[in-house]
Amino acid sequence: MTVSAELARGAESGVLEFPAGFVWGTATAAYQIEGAAREGGRGPSIWDTFSRTPGKVHLGHTGEVACDHYHRYASDVAIMAGLGMGAYRFSVSWPRIQPDGSGPANSRGLDFYDRLVDELHGHGITPIITLYHWDLPQTLEDHGGWTNRDTAERFAEYATMVHRRLGDRIDLWTTLNEPWCSAFLGYAAGLHAPGRTDPGAAFAAAHHLLLGHGLANRELRRAGAREVCITLNLAPVRGSDLTAVAVPDGILNRIFLDPVLRGEYPTDVVRRAERFTDWSFVKDGDLALIGAPIDMLGVNYYHPFQVEPRPGQPANPVFPGSEGVGFIDKPGPTTAMGWPIEADGLTELLVSLKRDYPAVPLLITENGAAFDDVLAGGRVSDDRRIAFLDAHFRAAHAAIEAGVDLRGYLVWSFMDNFEWAYGYEKRFGLVYVDYASQERVPKDSARWYSEVIRRNGLPA
Repeated sequence: MTVSAELARGAESGVLEFPAGFVWGTATAAYQIEGAAREGGRGPSIWDTFSRTPGKVHLGHTGEVACDHYHRYASDVAIMAGLGMGAYRFSVSWPRIQPDGSGPANSRGLDFYDRLVDELHGHGITPIITLYHWDLPQTLEDHGGWTNRDTAERFAEYATMVHRRLGDRIDLWTTLNEPWCSAFLGYAAGLHAPGRTDPGAAFAAAHHLLLGHGLANRELRRAGAREVCITLNLAPVRGSDLTAVAVPDGILNRIFLDPVLRGEYPTDVVRRAERFTDWSFVKDGDLALIGAPIDMLGVNYYHPFQVEPRPGQPANPVFPGSEGVGFIDKPGPTTAMGWPIEADGLTELLVSLKRDYPAVPLLITENGAAFDDVLAGGRVSDDRRIAFLDAHFRAAHAAIEAGVDLRGYLVWSFMDNFEWAYGYEKRFGLVYVDYASQERVPKDSARWYSEVIRRNGLPA
């Protein structure tokens, strides 16, 4: 039976059914949940340094303890299993494996992920690994971080070490999470670690992150990895003026999609960035490595952007070279992050990816929302999150009906956690965390999502 026939049959039965084998799950990241920042031989990361720098993170919060998942992973996995999660995407802390970003593997760090993976398999949950979710070892940043080509080489070595220990139990290997955030929030705008404000450095970092992906892809393949993926944060950029649209679309979307899926940088992005860099960091053979085939593209979607020409407008620091481009705040509902809630943007994004980059299957590796959740009477009633997820699941279903090869949906995030520069102020979790007691309470949205997973669909 074809996917379209499957969906039609589901609609007739009163259920908006997803294809057989569709993967439902959730996701987190190491620095946001693990804690144990000084245990098991772990070295400092750039987020340890950044979060301890006055004024960088809300109320001086750090990931020192976070959700204490390092010690509570077994009970956390049991909660996932109780909710029926089919997959769990987690990241490995690079400084837990290589405290200084190079040299031999720290066996105690690998032991933790060994135990976590076995715990997941023991509960029938598929582990999906992300090798880099922003926690670069501080020693590597001291030597230039992602502006230094050597960091890409070190990343490939680290990827091989992790695969050597876990490769027999993990099928899907994600190299990077959201390299745009690492490069442009971290090196251009200074809003994320390492907190630098140099647009030229951001373009170098973007290239070396992609080179790290390419090198790791090659080494993982040689080591026998079954599937390799990269996760990008992508968004439709809307507007009637194509020149204005091209600026943020180029720096957010195409600067990563084109090298990975076409083996080339977009010409307009290269030209626009020449005021910041001469691109001399791109060497012969780099783009062939970066553009080597992948098995899946991870898509993180939160909201679209609306832009218009606005002469005299200063550049948005997260989009170097965006002078004269105005970002429009449309009226309508928003999350606690102030982000517009526009589920149709997800359909638009997925359909455009199918049109422009048709060869690669897609996996939604992050989508979710922060709201001002309150624990009252042992319960968190988060109807707005349920409505948000319901609308976005329907948007994903519409994309599948339009022919998009979408393989699964991982909700961000499993539990409330350290939300980077926002500290513990923003709550994205399906599970509420009382940070003082470390008590976990599944929210109403978690129970609702559990039913979606059980039915593999929604009411039609």
